[in-house]
Amino acid sequence: MLDLAIIGGGPAGLSAGLYATRGGLKNVVMFEKGMPGGQITSSSEIENYPGVAQVMDGISFMAPWNEQCMRFGLKHEMVSVEQILQNDDKTFTIKLEGGKTETAKAVIVCTGSAPKRAGFKGEDEFFGKGVSTCATCDGFFYKNKEVAVLGGGDTALEESLYLANICSKVYLIHRRDEFRAAPSTVEKVKKNEKIELITSASIDEVYGDKMGVSGVKVKLKDGSIRDLKVPGIFTFVGLNVRNEILKQDNGQFLCSMEEGGQVSVDLKMQTSVSGLFAAGDLRKDAPKQVICAAGDGAIAALSAMAYIESLH
Repeated sequence: MLDLAIIGGGPAGLSAGLYATRGGLKNVVMFEKGMPGGQITSSSEIENYPGVAQVMDGISFMAPWNEQCMRFGLKHEMVSVEQILQNDDKTFTIKLEGGKTETAKAVIVCTGSAPKRAGFKGEDEFFGKGVSTCATCDGFFYKNKEVAVLGGGDTALEESLYLANICSKVYLIHRRDEFRAAPSTVEKVKKNEKIELITSASIDEVYGDKMGVSGVKVKLKDGSIRDLKVPGIFTFVGLNVRNEILKQDNGQFLCSMEEGGQVSVDLKMQTSVSGLFAAGDLRKDAPKQVICAAGDGAIAALSAMAYIESLH
């Protein structure tokens, strides 16, 4: 029987593991099917984490987290979790891929979120063949070529700046006139000669052939279509939370959820089910920032420790 199962290995999961093991819990396992680090590892630039003055890419930034969080005995199981169930004795069963199971006294779920699809024609057809949601993963393939970026938030603008260092030109397409990003980022984008803003516009279609994308048709404010002959488009239009593992066999969720699919929690990251905690992007009103996810993980671990202590 595990003291604590942590599902997800991003900033929330790693922080939870650090606090739980350093706090004295002996049998703590973090289930993360890939390498720990989370979605932030695909970011090209992090400059707003307090105490880290150097601007870093996501992989370099997360590398020391792993080492530090494993130092006190956190175990990492590289396996996919399929479902969490609560047993009659209030413990939890963690169903893993391949039919294996684990039992735990308490669970912290921090499965994070995944990039949303934008929903334009050709998006699914050319996903991975010119349509991407990760500039650091795929930007290199467009060296000295023109690309398009869709979105108006921090991620879209930051990744446009990153791509402008690699590509000959970046067309930044946004459905509104104003951007939702930090003013300093907006200023940098507007000053960058390689970035052309196409605002009050939407993507009508992405087209191409067997080789991949060859162009993007953009619908402008006046209804006209502008045809951009680009081999790639990067979409940053928000995130969907990963809540599938909380779904039960009857179609209901294990705990109370918000309308958008986020988990309802209190200030201690406690869900409506005793012993089950949620942290990071998955929980309601998450700001979707690394520092907030890390704080959530620490709070959830402290709460889980208090809960486990109360069982004795």
